Amino acid sequence: MTTQALAIADNLARLQERLQAAARRAGRTQPVTLVGVTKGVPPERIADAYSAGLRHFGENRIQEFEAKRASLELPEATWHMVGHVQTNKARRAAELFARVDTVDSVRLAEKLAGAAGALNRKLPVLLQVHLGDEATKHGAQPGELAALAEQAGRLEGLTVEGLMAIPPFLEPAERARPFYRRLRELAEELDRVRIPGVAMRELSMGMSHDFEVAVEEGATQVRIGTALFGPRPGAP
Repeated sequence: MTTQALAIADNLARLQERLQAAARRAGRTQPVTLVGVTKGVPPERIADAYSAGLRHFGENRIQEFEAKRASLELPEATWHMVGHVQTNKARRAAELFARVDTVDSVRLAEKLAGAAGALNRKLPVLLQVHLGDEATKHGAQPGELAALAEQAGRLEGLTVEGLMAIPPFLEPAERARPFYRRLRELAEELDRVRIPGVAMRELSMGMSHDFEVAVEEGATQVRIGTALFGPRPGAP
């Protein structure tokens, strides 16, 4: 095993320990899924994480994933689309990914549903919520979420399984807690309404610097890049 592979395996083991500890602090018993975010990560590092036991991976860019696919033979991997999807790329996203975690509009939901239907499959999706006031972030506003959920839930090609958010980058991590609590509360509100075709079983929130806080607030999936793979080549 190479030095790089050993480092990734060690990182993964430490992250799993921290996830379990955060869940215990919150009195939770259900496992939390670690999604390894592979933006800018070369195929050999991804393969090292797979060999170490990771099975969920997330890509931000369709074209980048397409370029990597030929070099990846990971038969049990589940690939999440965790970046913004333009409507003109919805068909390709439905073809490439097992899940799309960033549905932020009815139009995108309709495009994904049509593409999934043409493939004779149901595409699991999460609805992305815009928390904070950053103009560069995508997502439905909290006040728009119920309408988006209702319309997405009617689409034959989709299975709406929960919510996702990317709050502002804040340090210390404790400052992110109100955002994660708000996402959990939004999920609970939707769950009480019991919208047909919509389940709130998944909350995708938390990244390398604040995932423990997110787990304490109810995350069922966390998206980890740097803490698992190390700094991306060329990143500051």
